[in-house]
Amino acid sequence: MILYLNPFTGLAGDMLLAALLDAGASLDAVRRAVDLTGLTGWRLSAERVRTGPLIATRVLIDVHDDATERPASTLIAMAERTGLPAAVAALTAIAEAEGALHGVPAAEVHLHELGGHDTLIDIVGCAAALRDLGVTRVHCAPLPLGEGTVRTRHGVLPVPAPATLALLRGALVRGGAAGEAVTPTGAAVLHAVATVYGPAPEMELRATGYGAGSRELPDRPNVTVAMLGEPAARRDSQVILTTNLDDVTGEVLGYVIERAIAAGAADAWVTPAVMKKGRPAHILHVLTSHELAGALQDLILTETGSLGLRRSVVEKVALPRNVGTVELHGQTVRMKHGPWGVKPEHDDLAKLAATTGRPLRELAREALDAL
Repeated sequence: MILYLNPFTGLAGDMLLAALLDAGASLDAVRRAVDLTGLTGWRLSAERVRTGPLIATRVLIDVHDDATERPASTLIAMAERTGLPAAVAALTAIAEAEGALHGVPAAEVHLHELGGHDTLIDIVGCAAALRDLGVTRVHCAPLPLGEGTVRTRHGVLPVPAPATLALLRGALVRGGAAGEAVTPTGAAVLHAVATVYGPAPEMELRATGYGAGSRELPDRPNVTVAMLGEPAARRDSQVILTTNLDDVTGEVLGYVIERAIAAGAADAWVTPAVMKKGRPAHILHVLTSHELAGALQDLILTETGSLGLRRSVVEKVALPRNVGTVELHGQTVRMKHGPWGVKPEHDDLAKLAATTGRPLRELAREALDAL
């Protein structure tokens, strides 16, 4: 699942969590993840609120514990109990940013404003919500930097806060917002999930969520917008060449398919048929681009001796895919990854089976287990 964020008025940890909940993440899943940290004295809920003309979700964190400061290492250790790498990475990034700013090792950083319940709940909650939604890629529009000042334990600091700016290194940013538009927790989560900044990626939209902030703005809703989508299928026009054959051997048909694939056909296959007078036959199909259709037409007619064929223009839908590799018994096996699964390359498995003497089906299972 792809997540695209529009930080309309900014992005804070609680606004991001609220937007993910509004888009369909389970509040119970978030609570269970926070429970695993061992944090006590808190209660997390969500409510529907009106902000400007929009109805959005706002998260409420009630704290019954006076502890507002903690060593960063304590928060990181608590996050490690959840099994959420994004939460650990976000808190580690905060510790490193604060350490660099104050000239102390990250392991010795003591968090003041960021050491309380809110920071841990927001970051662990966002990581849990992302996992619950099945998000694998995060994209974000340019972030509004904000302006003004913020009062901290270290005194009055400019907005954006120095820690926020450190966490936003590499991000696309813009002006045009008053006050603290992006918080360190929001920036840390985006940093931890390797957010890509820019326009919305091509995707099939599945859900939308609006996360409300605590401030009321006079002229606009105070929201972060979350959009969830599946990878968009690529659509393009292709040609199918077909011909009926009742006097061509299976060896010739196999040869033509191999030649067509080698010449650039997207696919080639044969289906059985019964022709007039009950004669058994085969239908040869070759799927190709418009550019290669002429050359492949000549190949089919020349090799099969057919007196003609049919050309049909079709729309091809192709889901995004990529190829990775695994090492198996000293050889490299290519793995074809798609949105819904992964499959070892048959030719590589066949070569490995021939050299090792192991059954092909066992090697296929081992390749999947090696991922």
